[in-house]
Amino acid sequence: MASKANGSAGLAAAFILLATTSAGAQSGDANAGKIAFNNACRTCHTLKPGDARLGPDLASIIGRKAGTGQGYNYSSAMKDAGVTWDEATLDRFIADPQAVVPNNNMKPFNGISSQQDRANLIAFLKSGG
Repeated sequence: MASKANGSAGLAAAFILLATTSAGAQSGDANAGKIAFNNACRTCHTLKPGDARLGPDLASIIGRKAGTGQGYNYSSAMKDAGVTWDEATLDRFIADPQAVVPNNNMKPFNGISSQQDRANLIAFLKSGG
């Protein structure tokens, strides 16, 4: 019976850790996200609608279907991805773009490994800059 209690305690601890980690991934600091955007994204992206650079603008990215922003010629991989950008999908994409949309044009970008940096970046993108 003791091992069953220990197993339950272990599951409860894992659930609390997962819930805490998930909650942390959803909240970020937009000011810190601006720094992440400037360091990792600004070379190719902007937050001005219709102002594409090497990559599409990221204005109002949350809720937008992949491959549908104005003023940018998207790759067929992005057009055909069937992805609508929400926080969770964007988080996974920023971590590893090729895992979410294989063969997309972000091959030079290796992703952002820090979950907190991704949360901050997403908070900044949601704020509109």
